[in-house]
Amino acid sequence: MSNPIGDPGHGHSPAAWTAVIIMLVAFTLGTLFFWLNMPVLVWASVGLLVVGALVGLIMTKAGYGANGAKANPKAH
Repeated sequence: MSNPIGDPGHGHSPAAWTAVIIMLVAFTLGTLFFWLNMPVLVWASVGLLVVGALVGLIMTKAGYGANGAKANPKAH
């Protein structure tokens, strides 16, 4: 059942979208570099994956998270 008061936002926020896009690019590049046998760039992609998670956390702390002051809530 739906509970609008306790609804966490389901990731519909600038922080979530930015983090996911960065992490998708990192995963895609890591897969490509693994296939091309470039281990240094595979590990660089792992680093980019961590950067994506950190960017999401930093943006959430800055108010761009699901219930942040700077995020526009989406009407359901």
